[in-house]
Amino acid sequence: MSKVNKSKNVTSIAIKLNSIFVRKLFSKFLWIDILTIFFLILYWCVDGEINFYGEFVLNAKRALNFLPIENATYIVVWGNGQTMVKEAGSFLYLVQRVSIAIAVIQVLSVLKEIIFGTMRIRRTLKPLDEIAQTASRLSNMTFDEEKFQNLEDAISKISPVISDEKIYTGDSELHGLEEAINNLLERMRDSYKQQARFVSDASHELRTPISVIQGYANMLDRWGKNDESVLNESIEAIKSESENMKNLVEQLLFLARGINGKTQINSKEFLLNDMMKEVLEESKMIDEKHIYRYHSSEQIIVHGDIGLLKQAARILIENAAKYTEENEVIMFKTGINEKGEPFFSIQDNGIGMDEKDIPHIFERFFRADTARVRKNGGTGLGLSIAKWIIDGHKGYFSVLSRKGIGTRITIFLPRS
Repeated sequence: MSKVNKSKNVTSIAIKLNSIFVRKLFSKFLWIDILTIFFLILYWCVDGEINFYGEFVLNAKRALNFLPIENATYIVVWGNGQTMVKEAGSFLYLVQRVSIAIAVIQVLSVLKEIIFGTMRIRRTLKPLDEIAQTASRLSNMTFDEEKFQNLEDAISKISPVISDEKIYTGDSELHGLEEAINNLLERMRDSYKQQARFVSDASHELRTPISVIQGYANMLDRWGKNDESVLNESIEAIKSESENMKNLVEQLLFLARGINGKTQINSKEFLLNDMMKEVLEESKMIDEKHIYRYHSSEQIIVHGDIGLLKQAARILIENAAKYTEENEVIMFKTGINEKGEPFFSIQDNGIGMDEKDIPHIFERFFRADTARVRKNGGTGLGLSIAKWIIDGHKGYFSVLSRKGIGTRITIFLPRS
């Protein structure tokens, strides 16, 4: 079918749809006008009776004389002999004027749809028409053996790890298919890079404690067996690095279980305030070097896994404590924002972060400050775990940090 015929078909469909719409619009306006006039007259009559009799009389006899309009009257005869005669001409004349004004506006609206409606519907149908034309071209395509062979050769020459390689056959009929395959390759390459980086970073993080343990073990083997100071130093170092390795492996396993769907989120309703008070008491008991405070203005009910949300809060608190000087305040806060979303935040007076680092803090093994030494005990996985937990709860983070001033991380949860 030629493009001219297809264009005529689209125009014909648009005209039919527009005529149906115009008929419905005219019918809708007509019924609105009739009902509006009816209820206006009814309200005027009832209001007049209540003002005259003090009430609306159900069994009274009524008559509304419309013609001539300037002498129109509304007559109500009650059984007790009281007769109401109310002049209706001015009211009906006002109704007439208002009805004419409304009718003019409605006629203009109908004319607008008659004149421009078809064009608007054609624009609306344009994407569908393009899809139909594309489907028609695809259905008429002839894939011979040579086309399939060219596509197969192009795919076989592509490396899944080289980022700048793309499939290109030079055949216009295969262009759409080439784009789809190239986009898929880009996503696969991005995934490969992330996995390679993760393996590399994990290997690097494990290599350091292993090297430390191996170094102290060799030192003990050579001369530390009989030197009590070397022996104690080596034991402390091996214990510390073993603990670091244990934490790292546990965090890696947590992320792996989460990605594979083996970590379940068991949601229930609970008070966010109670959870934060428990975390507050734990923090005071574990860490006596900082001042912990908690502020809340109301009781907040949330729906989530209290164990996992506690873990996310502890991760934020642990980070705040690591990079905050002793005797400084770490503030907890709970509340509800203007969208009705419950939240809890951890704010410290620590070293803060550069603004450019904030978008990366939830990446695995990322450290905002490379000068931080290992004695802080970080693995670079804590915030990744917190993000997985909050993503699983359909929540999100807000991070505000200034270098040398401090950091506030807020977790927003869905409304209960």
